[in-house]
Amino acid sequence: MSRLHLLNEISTVVKMAGEDEVKLYHYLDDLLLNYNIEPKTPTDHEQDTEDYLNLFVTSLMLENYSNVTLTNYQYELRNFLNFVQKPVPAITTSDIRQYLAACNNLKTSTISSKIFVIRSFFSWLVREEIILRNPTLKIRTPKTPKRVREGLTIEELELVREACQTPRERALIEVFYSTGCRLSEIVGLNIRDVNQQDMSAYVIGKGNKERKVYFSFRAMIFLRKYLETRTDDCPALFVTERRPYRRLNQRGVQHAINKIAERANISKKLTPHVLRHTFAMLSMESGMDIADLQHLLGHENPATTTQVYAPVSEERKREAFKKFHVI
Repeated sequence: MSRLHLLNEISTVVKMAGEDEVKLYHYLDDLLLNYNIEPKTPTDHEQDTEDYLNLFVTSLMLENYSNVTLTNYQYELRNFLNFVQKPVPAITTSDIRQYLAACNNLKTSTISSKIFVIRSFFSWLVREEIILRNPTLKIRTPKTPKRVREGLTIEELELVREACQTPRERALIEVFYSTGCRLSEIVGLNIRDVNQQDMSAYVIGKGNKERKVYFSFRAMIFLRKYLETRTDDCPALFVTERRPYRRLNQRGVQHAINKIAERANISKKLTPHVLRHTFAMLSMESGMDIADLQHLLGHENPATTTQVYAPVSEERKREAFKKFHVI
């Protein structure tokens, strides 16, 4: 029987007794005869906390959250709960603020992510009637300064291409830039997912949702060249360079792109996400409609695409002025 159920029964008894303390005493005595009451040990509290965390993650799993998201939620919540060192129902707003204060050396966006995860956890606890009040309601998310997402220029992209030394490196760059995919989506691709005749592939994005992405002629040429060098039977589209060949994981992809970035020696940071921004920004520069870009990027909410990519560049504004300004 849940704590909430017991509290509801006690509340009912208190209302029945009114201000009569003797009557309240007897009512409570009768009620508690139905319960075995023992103080919890620290081990019991630790087990409860672990159970709450596992149940929460399971609920997210049932909502088709990705494995990466589930891992991040677990990591963030374990850090928080290890810092607080209190039973979950006893955690207060002050405890959460102390934890966030201890993280004040981190970026504002990182703090916001931590608050989002903690808030999701406690909101779930309230919905499941494990706790009565949500201690995160008074926690405000810090304002994150709006920054224009900066992709590579065409010249910088060419420098990155020239810095590639292996078929796998060039294929990685071209596939990222051509499809605008997220890192997790590229890592999850298999060879059989690619339709070489249609020059397209289906990827699994956020929320376990499938969408179709496309390869340019250049991307398909370099992808074929890379696949022709493969002698393994691993189904993954990109694999490790050494035996035993296995799917290239996210860290492996980032390491490969870091090596390319060192050789390219460009001023901007080169990451899988920067290549995704490059795809979006250069597509917008070429006149792609924002709604088409939304679907290609896999943004469920049109506002996400608009907020990030609708602010036009100085070059587009200059060209628009020249084209439409009336003398």
